[in-house]
Amino acid sequence: MRFILELRQEGITHARVLSAMERTPRPHYAPPHMEGLAMDDIALPLPHGEAMTKASTVARMLAALDPQPNDIVLEVGTGSGYQSAVLSLLARKVVTLDRWGDIVADARAHWGPARIMNIFAHVADGAQGWTADAPYDRIIINAEVEDIPAALLEQLKPGGIVAAALAGRIVRVKDGARTDLGPVQLPPLAEGLGQAN
Repeated sequence: MRFILELRQEGITHARVLSAMERTPRPHYAPPHMEGLAMDDIALPLPHGEAMTKASTVARMLAALDPQPNDIVLEVGTGSGYQSAVLSLLARKVVTLDRWGDIVADARAHWGPARIMNIFAHVADGAQGWTADAPYDRIIINAEVEDIPAALLEQLKPGGIVAAALAGRIVRVKDGARTDLGPVQLPPLAEGLGQAN
């Protein structure tokens, strides 16, 4: 409950998002040695310079996205799989992409025990999207972008919504109109597939 109260104190009021986050145990998705920090509102490091996004940012991004129960959602940046799991309670189908195979494998390992059956994860260049399941009702980009990649906009249904970080701000894009929803800090979107050193 403290976790949800703190999110409310951050000004997050989207009831469905808060309920889904309350039902998704964030420590289950944290790196094992950092489970004790998972209920704090901080980002946690993942391999390859990725991060488990801080909870208040997840909540604000999902509130901007406003997924509906019958939506098909494309998530760019799987990370720990926590946000995907929250999305799985808010939408009919979640297609999530990450450029690193081990990140995707780790996320899948979290969803299995939770019996989450409506997430489909792929190793792919997020900037190019995933045409096989397009068009999407909602697209969320878990990274900073200079602009919404054209390939993603082409995979969005008419009237669909994109939530992304643009120039340090959460921006909601619908029918070409952009709504600024406040400051955010996310790492820049890396293009291409991850290459092991």
